[in-house]
Amino acid sequence: MKYYILLFLALIGINGIAQNNTIAAGESLVYTASYNMSGILTDIAQVKMETSEVKTSKSTLLRLKCTATTFKKWDNFFKIRDLYESYVNPKTLTPYLYKRDISEGGYYKFMQYKYNHKTHLVKSLKRKKNREGNFWDENKTVKIGASTKDLVSTLYYIRNLDIHKASVGDQQNFTVLFDNKETVITLKYIGKETIATEIGNKECYKLSISIKGSDILKGNNDNLLWLTADANKVPVYAKFKIPVGNGELKIKSATGLKN
Repeated sequence: MKYYILLFLALIGINGIAQNNTIAAGESLVYTASYNMSGILTDIAQVKMETSEVKTSKSTLLRLKCTATTFKKWDNFFKIRDLYESYVNPKTLTPYLYKRDISEGGYYKFMQYKYNHKTHLVKSLKRKKNREGNFWDENKTVKIGASTKDLVSTLYYIRNLDIHKASVGDQQNFTVLFDNKETVITLKYIGKETIATEIGNKECYKLSISIKGSDILKGNNDNLLWLTADANKVPVYAKFKIPVGNGELKIKSATGLKN
């Protein structure tokens, strides 16, 4: 389900935030993921994004959790149980811990990042399963840039950006750590568009997405993301085209919004 997650990544015309004014604990966003099967766009999975407060011995963090689960009728065809989560500073959304636990059609991988922002280093743990069902671990220390984040913290981080200040055609790169490699996402602001969703008609910021040096996403302006043009900047719709087909992500419900 990494393609669905990658589609959410957007940064337009702004370089950072001083304060989190958009995301609060208790938010829940639910989506339906669809894929083009034999020429028919078919609902195959549910994607859920949730936030919660986590208290540690030293501080209180915000847990950003994203899960992807195939509907039961598709489990025998290609069962997916994916978890992505990031533990961040609730005021700045700076990540301290990231976990990715994916199970897709018999394939399993676990990734964990522990950030040291003073040294710009990440301690990475990768755990995989071989054909015999045995697990093996790989530990690495990865050097990252000062603004590099993981997938989940990036998604929530961009919802605080002042996209309303962008002009049509503005574009910018953003760096995400994925599978121990820094990946550059290029995003372009196309303009505003009002679309019909399950949570009502929404005026949205429309963004196009591409990944530098990768053929994961295909086409020109075929990979698009719509964020509500309000104080919450909720991702409500995404469409993508990849080498093996195309699909969509549509919002079903949004509760616990801060604004």
